[in-house]
Amino acid sequence: MAFNHRELEESITHLDSVDAARVVTDGPRVSEVHVIAAPGKPAKQVVRDVQSLAMARFGASIDRRVISVVQISPTDLTGAATSRPALVGVREEPNGTRTTLKVTLRFDDEDRTGSATGPAVASTRLRLIGEATIDAVERTFEGTPPLALDAVNTTIVGSRRVIVAIVISAGEDGGEHLTVGSTLSSGDDAEATVKAVLDALNRRMERIPT
Repeated sequence: MAFNHRELEESITHLDSVDAARVVTDGPRVSEVHVIAAPGKPAKQVVRDVQSLAMARFGASIDRRVISVVQISPTDLTGAATSRPALVGVREEPNGTRTTLKVTLRFDDEDRTGSATGPAVASTRLRLIGEATIDAVERTFEGTPPLALDAVNTTIVGSRRVIVAIVISAGEDGGEHLTVGSTLSSGDDAEATVKAVLDALNRRMERIPT
C-alpha cells in the first residue's frame, strides 16, 4: 500500500512520549525510523507502538530492526530561573569570510547578548544562532551547567517547516544529558532556531520560554 512517509512521520510524533521522528524510505519500503522519546516508556514498547501505528493507519509493515529509539532524560537543573526571559532579537555582523551571530534575551529588565563566530556561509548560520542562544542563556542565568549545541536542523513535518535542536550537557555522574526542542518556522528560521534551543532547555530549565 502506497503512503506518504511524511504523514507517517507526523503521526509518530503524536504517539505518547514521542518528541520527534524521522522516517527514511527506500522506494516504497521504510528503511529507517529514528525516534526521540521521553524515558517514561520502555524503548521496546515505543518500537511496538510505531509498528502498530504504521500497520493500523497506513497498512505498512515495518521491521522492528530498522526502528531506533533514543530516550532523553528531562533531568531538572537546580537553581532554575524564577521568571521568563524574552527574545529581543537576532543580528548578524559579517566581517569578510567570518560572521558573528548575536542573540539578545531580556530578563528582569536587563538585556544579555550571546554570540558565536564562524564561517560566513549559509550552512553554518543556524548552528551559530543556536550557539549564540546558549551563550545568551549562560550569561543570563548564573550557575547554569555547561551546555553545548549538539545539532540543529530543519525538517518538514507534513507540510510544515520545523526547526529541531538538540542540546547536550554533562551530568554529575559523568554521563551525557540530551534534550530536544522544536518549533514551527513561519519563514524566519533565525527566530525559530532560538525558540527551538530554548524549547530544548525548557525540558531542563522549566521557565525558559518556547
